[in-house]
Amino acid sequence: MSEPLLVAHGVSKTYQIGKRALEVLKGVNVLVELGDFVALRGSSGAGKSTLLHLLGGLDTPTAGEIWFGGRNLATFSTAQLAQFRNAKVGFVFQAYHLLPELDALENVCLPARIARESVGPVEKRARHLLERVGLGDRLEHRPFELSGGEQQRVAIARALIRNPALLLADEPTGNLDSHTGNEIIDLLCGLRAESQTTLIIATHDAKVAARAPQVVELVDGRVAHDGAG
Repeated sequence: MSEPLLVAHGVSKTYQIGKRALEVLKGVNVLVELGDFVALRGSSGAGKSTLLHLLGGLDTPTAGEIWFGGRNLATFSTAQLAQFRNAKVGFVFQAYHLLPELDALENVCLPARIARESVGPVEKRARHLLERVGLGDRLEHRPFELSGGEQQRVAIARALIRNPALLLADEPTGNLDSHTGNEIIDLLCGLRAESQTTLIIATHDAKVAARAPQVVELVDGRVAHDGAG
């Protein structure tokens, strides 16, 4: 049998805030196979975003281990973690995190340009992705010239520019109205099916979570449910 894509084993995360220790995650276990679509569901403060950041190598656990493709992320240097995130993981955030001085095409190209890929092929791929998310006529628009839904579409295209094995979306509909939010989830599901990318969405919205075949429900930093949605 092949290795799972992603394994979190006994993962805990505690933040020190002054003299207070805030325990956000408490011994979480998660297993994700290549091509899976998983929803991390839970109320605000349940630990969804923290777990997502740990799975993507944006943060490190206080205790426990996270394995990606058979490798323990704890063994990676800072530079190796940065390279891992750039090559293997695409991130979609609630607040979009587009660079305001760059237009849509430049924002999408950015991760590949950081990896020093050739400009021509990168721009061709970026144009294709922007057309795929419905923004073929917005290539030269900067973020302030785009609606929230359009900015999120740019962010999705940017997350996919390096063909990541893992796509992590943190409350991707949180800043959008329900209609636009539904369109974004439809888009993520469609792109995931086309590319067979593994998708993990953190959400408090039961309707969004219901789209995923596997749901991991977090309550007070622990896994309360892990199985079919």
